[in-house]
Amino acid sequence: MDSLMILQNIELQRGDFSLHVEQLEFKKGRIYLLEGPNGAGKSTLLQLLAMLMVPTKGMLCFAGENVINASQRQRLRRQITLVDQTPYLFDASVYHNLAFGLRLRNISGDLLNLRISQTLEMVGLSGFEVHQARRLSGGEIRRVALARAMVLRPRLLLLDEPNAGLDREILPIFEKCLATLPGQGTTVVIASHDRDQSRRLGGEVLTLNEGRLLSTSQNTLHQTLLRETGTA
Repeated sequence: MDSLMILQNIELQRGDFSLHVEQLEFKKGRIYLLEGPNGAGKSTLLQLLAMLMVPTKGMLCFAGENVINASQRQRLRRQITLVDQTPYLFDASVYHNLAFGLRLRNISGDLLNLRISQTLEMVGLSGFEVHQARRLSGGEIRRVALARAMVLRPRLLLLDEPNAGLDREILPIFEKCLATLPGQGTTVVIASHDRDQSRRLGGEVLTLNEGRLLSTSQNTLHQTLLRETGTA
């Protein structure tokens, strides 16, 4: 079975906003690009996938397990990492930021140090262990936040507008890193306004509009209209 997460007949109410997902499946080791206008529900869907929000109705399955209670969500969250649009870093060294989650998972010593150095190298920040995280540039903070998520080797990595604040020359490094993750067994879901990112990463595009996922045919028509009107 290559399904990692399945959503069926999901409804989620958040204030005046409603999210409806009839059927959605994320397969293991794939990249998905979540697109849609502001207010379409991309961030809400990511928080639902991270099990930080509970649907009003419907079924959510993760790794073959039907998630129905808080104790399950708390246990399964350790296999999922969400990187927000404005990631929060501890007021400490880059090393401490990456080590925190590993220590919670009882990883220490040489293995901890190796995982940190390897992950920082992947995001182009080799040697940054001793730097104070909050004194870094915006793009460096983004990469530290990604490294902190990657070092945990989650089964599902969720990224909310990860390109924001990245310098143009850093973006290829960032995307090259993301492209390696499916080969390591991680499913990646990216909410992005960059419509070319799906082509560069080879990911499957999912389009949200007014809290609803467009069907495959609707999504194809939507992308065609965007290209024809010059807004893609």
